[in-house]
Amino acid sequence: MAADAPAPRPGPRVLVLGIGNLLWADEGFGVRAVEALHRRWRLPDDAVVIDGGTQGLYLLDHVCDADHVLVFDAIDYHLPPGTLRVLRDAEVPVWSDTAMSLHQASFMELLSLARLRGRFPARITLIGVQPAVLDDLGGSLSPLVRGRLDEAVELGVAELASWGLQVERRTQPPAESLGAAALAMAAYEGGRPTASAACRIGDARFLSPLHGGAKA
Repeated sequence: MAADAPAPRPGPRVLVLGIGNLLWADEGFGVRAVEALHRRWRLPDDAVVIDGGTQGLYLLDHVCDADHVLVFDAIDYHLPPGTLRVLRDAEVPVWSDTAMSLHQASFMELLSLARLRGRFPARITLIGVQPAVLDDLGGSLSPLVRGRLDEAVELGVAELASWGLQVERRTQPPAESLGAAALAMAAYEGGRPTASAACRIGDARFLSPLHGGAKA
């Protein structure tokens, strides 16, 4: 009797991660990029796509469980605003004395801990954009950075394909979104007050009446 054929070797476990803070304009680039990829492209069931927001170390198990990791983020490269860069493997900083984004310290700590655990991804790629606006509380992406979303998504799809993933363009929207419906780009932007009505220094509901805040 012929021996049973060996089971096919599973492909790499892949994590696609968008990190950033939607509250600070272009800091939300990574989240918007992973949302767009999820909305337009279908990945294999064993690929995990996550809106990581600013969860930092809470993402450690996801990174440790992955063989290949693709990250979208807003990164300060000291380049012209809107510039896209792709960093791979050793080019991705695991530790640096200079923060490249508002949440980078926690993400670098995450990578450092994954390495200490001996479970650092075999491949890691970072697709980042140089932000144009960061100090607009409640603002969405600046037009310049928004204009790079499509290119960033296509770069991500090409990277996944180079890792051997079967990525298919969706013909219908996914059944589930990555995040809360109220934070989807259209809803988030549509619900924002006008510049004259908005409070850009904090939430007026929690400011003291002595400083012009709303009364209870």
